[in-house]
Amino acid sequence: MAALRVIALLLVICCTGCGTPNALPTHEKVMIGGELWTLELAMDDEAIRRGLMDRTALPEDGGMLFIFPDTDYRSFWMANCLIDIDILFLDDRGTISAAHEMKVEPPRTAQESQFAYEGRLRNYESVYPARFAIELPAGSIQRLSVKPNQQLKLDIQRLKSLRNRADRTRSDRTSF
Repeated sequence: MAALRVIALLLVICCTGCGTPNALPTHEKVMIGGELWTLELAMDDEAIRRGLMDRTALPEDGGMLFIFPDTDYRSFWMANCLIDIDILFLDDRGTISAAHEMKVEPPRTAQESQFAYEGRLRNYESVYPARFAIELPAGSIQRLSVKPNQQLKLDIQRLKSLRNRADRTRSDRTSF
């Protein structure tokens, strides 16, 4: 009986140690245009692909921060997006390389192939290589007066570390 209690206690201690301290955060607070924003994090291919699709609204101080594994030319579109969205592309120092006001596209029709639908969507380019992208509610770019060459104060090393941890976590899950 005492041995069972010891085993149960050890299991509780082990499970407690494996909990939330090592969990990846889901949001990041970022100062943009003098305002504090709470941004959802997109740190893996699936979250980046999905982005803000199918959302009917965004919080006034919310959006999404995309953390890519490397710095490269990026392109976004408004596939399956139901609301207008503003986007900022940032290089690996946090400098805005491009800012776009993305508009909702007409939905795919029943007669339209996926290929035709995707082919007619406008692409919004990073202009220069980008490591991050931030999507905000429509009108944010103008209201905040943000534009290319402005630098946002991001903890770049922390964000890169989060992406690396997300990649390792995903790799650990698929390696057995």
